[in-house]
Amino acid sequence: MTSHQIPTPRDVMDLKARDSTGALYTLLCLGLTAVGIGLTQLGGIFPEITDWARALGWVLGHIVLAFALLQWFVLLHECGHGVLFRRSSLNVYVGHMAGFFCMIPFRAWTAIHSMHHKWTGWQDLDPTTAPLVPRELGKGERLLMNFCWKFWVPAFAVLYRVSNFWNPGRLAGAVRKREGRVRLAINAGVLLVLYGLLLWLVGPLELLLALGLGTALSLVLIEPIMISQHSHIPLENSGGAEVKAFKPQEQAVYTRSLRFPDWFSRAILLHFDAHELHHVYPYVPGYLLREIDYTADNEANWWTWIRMARRLPAEKLLFQNRNDTGSEV
Repeated sequence: MTSHQIPTPRDVMDLKARDSTGALYTLLCLGLTAVGIGLTQLGGIFPEITDWARALGWVLGHIVLAFALLQWFVLLHECGHGVLFRRSSLNVYVGHMAGFFCMIPFRAWTAIHSMHHKWTGWQDLDPTTAPLVPRELGKGERLLMNFCWKFWVPAFAVLYRVSNFWNPGRLAGAVRKREGRVRLAINAGVLLVLYGLLLWLVGPLELLLALGLGTALSLVLIEPIMISQHSHIPLENSGGAEVKAFKPQEQAVYTRSLRFPDWFSRAILLHFDAHELHHVYPYVPGYLLREIDYTADNEANWWTWIRMARRLPAEKLLFQNRNDTGSEV
């Protein structure tokens, strides 16, 4: 029996990270990644196999790789909060590894994501929602975003990563101290060097064939999940005035959760879909969130929400809210 009364932090104090569970999810993600890449390379590993088997392995490999990259994103998120493992050093090490696979510098992620949690509910102060403050959109801008959303082109997932985690201006606003900015630059520089080495050692075309489709599919998978979490929900705007940040237990109303099948939510997403619970209890590991006795008000079935959201033009889904459109999305 679930409750409509939000449990207090004291009620969930026993839900703490476990190194063994964090290691299990990390090994699972590494295994999925290895299997996915291995299947795409079946022709090179077993040159005697038929062309149809090689083609089937290539397609299946990219599908597996897409889910692996989706999970790397979730692990990046958990490590950023320091809740995948009990030991902070393990969260940092795996966080940098996840950042490599996600093409997001770990230090940039932690800087921007901490600002996101601080200012959730204030659309113009949260760096991840500030670009969606209502404004006059150009005709070309509207046509492009509506086309991408309608035809599942993950442009928003790409923009989210580039504009937040590779944007010097936004990062400078999130990290004020020089020492922190130097660490950001070093982290980003190391990643760029590693990606350059991969291109040089493997070759651009070979790397594209091995990782390109899986990477694109992973962006298709993650995009509606990310958009669902705070879009089309009535948010506050400070208008430049000094305001107080909402406390975690006040943030659920500004957040939406999607309900995926339990096995998928648990095994792949680590309950990343339970986003209302996560904002109220950001210190609880994702893999333990569903143990909290609370019914989220803004939770929606994943497929029902996606179907409804895809019917809305992107300009309305992203730059308006349900009070403006009357939509139940």
